[in-house]
Amino acid sequence: MRGRNRHCRRCAAPGPPDPAGGRADCTYTPRDQALDARLSQPRADAARLDDALRRELYFFSLYRIFEAALLALMLFSPAGSLIGEPRHALLGKLVTIAYLTTAVLLLYWAHSRRALRGQVMLGTAIDIVAAVLATHALPIAAPGIALMLLFNIGAAALLLPLRYGLGGAAFAAAVMFGEYAWTTLRDTEAVNRPLAELMMFGVSYMAIAMLTYLLGRQMRESQALAERRGDEVANLADINELIIRRMRAGVLLVEGDGHIRLANEAALALLGEAGEGDRSLTVAAPQLAQRLRRWLLTGEHDDTPLRLGNDPQEVLPRFARVYATSDTALVFLDDTSLLSRRAESMTLATLGRFSASLAHEIRNPLAAISYATQLLQESTGIAAGDARLLEIIHQQCLRTNGIVESVLGIARRERANPEQIDLVQFITRFVDDYQSMLPPESGTLQAVQGAPVQAMFDPRHLQQVLTVLVANALNYGRLPGHPARVTLRVHASPHAPQIDVVDRGPGIPDGAVSQLFRPFFTTSEHGTGLGLYIARELCRANNGSLEHVAVPGGGSCFRLTVPGLR
Repeated sequence: MRGRNRHCRRCAAPGPPDPAGGRADCTYTPRDQALDARLSQPRADAARLDDALRRELYFFSLYRIFEAALLALMLFSPAGSLIGEPRHALLGKLVTIAYLTTAVLLLYWAHSRRALRGQVMLGTAIDIVAAVLATHALPIAAPGIALMLLFNIGAAALLLPLRYGLGGAAFAAAVMFGEYAWTTLRDTEAVNRPLAELMMFGVSYMAIAMLTYLLGRQMRESQALAERRGDEVANLADINELIIRRMRAGVLLVEGDGHIRLANEAALALLGEAGEGDRSLTVAAPQLAQRLRRWLLTGEHDDTPLRLGNDPQEVLPRFARVYATSDTALVFLDDTSLLSRRAESMTLATLGRFSASLAHEIRNPLAAISYATQLLQESTGIAAGDARLLEIIHQQCLRTNGIVESVLGIARRERANPEQIDLVQFITRFVDDYQSMLPPESGTLQAVQGAPVQAMFDPRHLQQVLTVLVANALNYGRLPGHPARVTLRVHASPHAPQIDVVDRGPGIPDGAVSQLFRPFFTTSEHGTGLGLYIARELCRANNGSLEHVAVPGGGSCFRLTVPGLR
């Protein structure tokens, strides 16, 4: 899964390199992502460990150059006379020059990021050999050289596995003892170092190798753990920021002086123009700032919705302190329109379940009343006043049955079966059928002819939507004393054809436009308020839309947008 294309674990088929994607027919699931994260975690930890070790190797190489420079100072400068004359000056100078050159090469090698273990082992071996030769050439400086070598042994054990670190310490102790034995056999009088000192240095080498290895392992584990926790915290912070930014409820983080430190997308949308370019809550939303100050002082919540700026929609603010002793607060802005839509959805769902079980019980007595009324109307001994009462009963039975049918239409939620239809031919046939049943006094209905326009829509749903729109236009789209004039017009578009239902009536009041498609909203005492709501839901079921369009000069227009052919 490194740089290659990803493969689905179910079919082993190649997919896109994006870790969040898969093939069109084989999804790369979040579970796969989590598994990839667990598999890639050891590789990430190993890479971080390698970077840390190479950084330590770089400083180790710098220290080696410092040791070589200090040795050169003792042999090639007047300061060396303060220590004493070397026993083998030529050997000391050759060792110093070779060691300094090798230290520079090892520093350059440390930048190559190759063979880390080999660099450390070779460099440590060179350190030990150079230290022994320098001790043989400068026996007076032997304790200091042995102490400096102590750091090299510890640094090597820090970078190498335990067995290599202890091996380097044992090698240094053995070489020191070898040099001591060689000097003793060659020149007994030249030996002025006690054997106990060498034994102490040998034990120190082994001890420092063990301690630095354990310390280094603990430090690396702690560093890796800290980096993993840091990555997790950063990821959680990004996730929290994404969640807050995409929340439907507006969220503001407001400091005690009214400065807005954080605002998500929903909050900026609710603030509108008032929140653009200014991060002060007092300037952006004075009423909200006043209510926040009152809450900070008294702790009392005001459940009255308020309006932000010139936006007609209202919000319900809620507050919460970030810290108990701080005035920094979180402000949650709940859009009341969303809350009302949720309440409407719950009401409609409950109503649908209730009406489905109650429809049978209502229809049985309703049918009996309607049938009995019709029988009474056929009787010849009914007075004119009683006949009028029977007519009213029959009309109310029909109205009640229509209400039941409308509510059942919400409960059924039938799935759409889109078909390819010619919109111009469809509305022409619809107008002819509707006009044949329309009384002359109700008005006129006409369709504007044009070129064929193909679309995808369920014919049954389109018939129902047009019936609702035309019935509303004939009933309410007329001027007093004049018959209604309704026109159906098709607009050709390759992607989204449109059907306009236009009337020449008084139009719809501005205050009612925003509530036209809300269920149970009606301006007539005889309406149910469900026709436009059901029509819009049928359009949505067919991936279309229904909206009201203002008509200049009077009248109203309902525009039905339907999907075109793909």
